[in-house]
Amino acid sequence: MTGKLNGSCFYNLSYFYVDCAVNTWRSSCGTMPERLTEMLMDTWTPLIILWITVLPSIFMAPMNQSQVLPSGSSTGLKSLTEEQRVLNRSKRGWVWNQMFVLEEFSGPEPILVGRLHTDLDPGSSKIKYILSGDGAGTIFVINDKTGDIHAMKRLDREEKAEYTLTAQAVDRDTNKPLEPPSEFIIKVQDINDNAPEFVDGPYHATVPEMSVVGTFVTKVTATDADDPVYGNSAKLVYSILEGQPYFSIEPHTAIIKTALPNMDREAKEEYFVVIQAKDMGGHMGGLSGTTTVTITLSDVNDNPPKFAQSMYHFSVMEDVALGEPIGRVKANDLDIGENAKSSYDIIEGDGMDIFEITTDAQTQDGIIRVRKPLDFETKKSYTLKVEATNIHIDPRFISGGPFKDTATVKIVVEDADEPPVFSSPTYLLEVHENAAINSVIGQVTAHDPDVSSSPIRFSIDRHTDLERQFNINAEDGKITLATPLDRETNMWHNITIVATETRNHSQVSRVPVAIKVLDVNDNAPEFASEHEAFLCENGKPGQVIQIVSAVDKDDPKNGHYFLYSLLPEMVNNPNFTIKKNEDNTLSILAKHSGFSRQKQEVYLLPIIISDSGNPPMSSTSTLTIRVCGCSSDGIVQSCNVEAYVLPIGLSMGALIAILACIILLLVIVVLFVTLRRHKNEPLIIKDDEDVRENIIRYDDEGGGEEDTEAFDIATLQNPDGINGFLPRKDIKPDLQFMPRQGLAPVPNGVDVDEFINVRLHEADNDPTAPPYDSIQIYGYEGRGSAAGSLSSLESSASDSDQNFDYLSEWGPRFKRLGELYSVGESDKET
Repeated sequence: MTGKLNGSCFYNLSYFYVDCAVNTWRSSCGTMPERLTEMLMDTWTPLIILWITVLPSIFMAPMNQSQVLPSGSSTGLKSLTEEQRVLNRSKRGWVWNQMFVLEEFSGPEPILVGRLHTDLDPGSSKIKYILSGDGAGTIFVINDKTGDIHAMKRLDREEKAEYTLTAQAVDRDTNKPLEPPSEFIIKVQDINDNAPEFVDGPYHATVPEMSVVGTFVTKVTATDADDPVYGNSAKLVYSILEGQPYFSIEPHTAIIKTALPNMDREAKEEYFVVIQAKDMGGHMGGLSGTTTVTITLSDVNDNPPKFAQSMYHFSVMEDVALGEPIGRVKANDLDIGENAKSSYDIIEGDGMDIFEITTDAQTQDGIIRVRKPLDFETKKSYTLKVEATNIHIDPRFISGGPFKDTATVKIVVEDADEPPVFSSPTYLLEVHENAAINSVIGQVTAHDPDVSSSPIRFSIDRHTDLERQFNINAEDGKITLATPLDRETNMWHNITIVATETRNHSQVSRVPVAIKVLDVNDNAPEFASEHEAFLCENGKPGQVIQIVSAVDKDDPKNGHYFLYSLLPEMVNNPNFTIKKNEDNTLSILAKHSGFSRQKQEVYLLPIIISDSGNPPMSSTSTLTIRVCGCSSDGIVQSCNVEAYVLPIGLSMGALIAILACIILLLVIVVLFVTLRRHKNEPLIIKDDEDVRENIIRYDDEGGGEEDTEAFDIATLQNPDGINGFLPRKDIKPDLQFMPRQGLAPVPNGVDVDEFINVRLHEADNDPTAPPYDSIQIYGYEGRGSAAGSLSSLESSASDSDQNFDYLSEWGPRFKRLGELYSVGESDKET
């Protein structure tokens, strides 16, 4: 910045201020653009002029003598009257506005912020500029001769946005002030050096399940420490990185809404959404920050209660106390909280006045209790129908069906003799899958609570062990293994153990036993799928041909870890090598380039896969590598040797056809020679009929126009012909049938079309008619076709003269053909 007394001009490298208090720019400041250009080129070329501001700064009040007069006019001060001094417009020696400097700027030299200058400075270096205030001498340093102000340190706008300083011009020799001190501000200009931050993150929100699209979920807020006024450094745009398509966010308001309808809490209750806030209006180059929003679907009553089973069985001693619970039923509800609460009622049955049912507020079970005394001798069992109904029903989902369910409860009243009691209501046993047959895997115990203490016999409910994999010792309850186990086939086995009193077999107790099969390393790893790799002929050494993965049916505690290796005899494979990847996969790499399909089209690479079990299991899988022709960008185009034949002009199919013809010709020659040896006579076809029969055997539909033996052509020419039996000569039937008798001759004048239809009807209804009657496959077109025959066989019988001389004009190939036809015509005339 340049401060000029009396018609002051102030330059800042980032901003341009002009104040001409008395004269115009042309008279007092000169040609501004040229001076500005010169200053920018000489001082700080890389800095960009951001904008230009013109600020008038005119003081109308009278000032001291030194301020009023222009430079070089101090001698005329005494001659002015007081009135004249009042009427003259005074000039201020210092005209200030703000200076600006970019934050975080670092360069090889200190930053030139601006320049101070006064009209009292004749250029003889007698003026000294002094700077004081915030950061003077440490952050900002002034050249006392030129008035240049430099920033010595990197500035951070977020730490301090502006500095207030005071500038003064004094005499260098006497240090007396030449101008009054003037205060100005240096503002730190913001750059985008702060990323948005979510101060309140991570967020948690809830939204009801089954909400419609656009339902409000929550709102997030990010802050940016950059200047919100200057530029787009603090202009934020929000977007979702994770959580689509379930939720959406407004880009500017950061309001999160539902994006999918009917999201079911019972299917998925919690969603993890990642929100991003990006400054610079979301444009490229902006800084971003993220936060997480955990969105939980709150429950609504959209599911009815459902009994776990349709039939419940309970037994009760006849001496049970009134009010004692005898059993529980449970109607499960997929909803939670208030929406899962149900009430139970006995709606029918023969024990409605004997029993009652109440709801357990904690477990939501239906507790069946005795209301009146039971008598075993009077009634031994009761059947009740129990209904469970939701207490709170949401009317929005009432159309989904009745929110209630029913179940049947059978209650058996037993005598006072109590059944055996197991030591535990349930048992959990563990056994390794390689356990030996008849080994003990666990034991259950039970006793008779009666005073008589009857001995107990144990057994397995075979309905729960249909494959009879387990046995139990009837005396001590030890469970043994009957058949081998396989964890990969069935990891859990749930059986029921029955305890029966030996003195009273009706006293029976049951207990569920869950048997967990523990894993042992008994399966070798293998390729996850059949792999076939493709190798480009123009591939490079070290190129990854295929990445393969392995699977193992076993389930080790620490997860799978596979080891890959080549067969010992193929460790030094000259063509391929393998590389283990961090994700437990294997990369197949080519050792060299220059593979050729002509040299070898397919390579087989056996790979040994081992697991980390104890003992380790391994297997060998073979990878098929096929050499293919590829484009320059590595796209497979052809993987067979046919591509080498195509440039010659013949495809693989054509070569096979030519080879087949050659073989056929050789076979014919061999047959011909063999026949001559056996018969010692030439193989000559003697009869034209034999030629015709040979042609017919090649699946021909008829004998042609001159074939009069396959059928009686005279019959078609003369419908009134003899209705006799004419045996076929083209196909010999297996059985000879007598000609049909009793057919009346066709009267004269009958149309041939009608005659054919009669013969067709007879053939279709006669079981002795051969299926090869060739008369059925000819369609009669009527007498005297106007179009004439299109058959080339009649061309030789035509009376028309043909001239084949034009064939000679078609070239030497057709010239010979024309001569042959000409010879044929001359022979015919002869």
